[in-house]
Amino acid sequence: MNPVSELLKQRQDTIWHVHPDDPVYSVLELLAEHEVGALVVMDAGRLVGIVSERDYTRKVALQGRNSRETPVAEIMTREVVSIGPDASMLTCMALMSARRIRHLPVVDGGTVLGMISIRDILDEVIADQQQTIAQLESYIHS
Repeated sequence: MNPVSELLKQRQDTIWHVHPDDPVYSVLELLAEHEVGALVVMDAGRLVGIVSERDYTRKVALQGRNSRETPVAEIMTREVVSIGPDASMLTCMALMSARRIRHLPVVDGGTVLGMISIRDILDEVIADQQQTIAQLESYIHS
């Protein structure tokens, strides 16, 4: 199975992010526009948090807060779990399962390279299994 860096090569170079001072409403707009479930929070080019649909639901909607007035810094997860570009998909899957998270920023030397989701990993696992099955069928029929 390929490392995370191979998955990132298949994507656009865009890293969707917000600033801690942005209103939560801007997070909702970007999540909807790009059809993603989480964004990295960057300040002066540095990863300072991650904000997800789950953060919005639990820390804004359920608490009756206003998403146009609440800054991202008040709801973001500050202790970000991240992985390096050489991490395997299986390592990511195990980490996500153990930490009960669905998104992992990929960071190399303090630089955010991208973000992967559990869906990305699942797609890779399925593709890998399909390739293995095809190879085995080819071997059996030869």
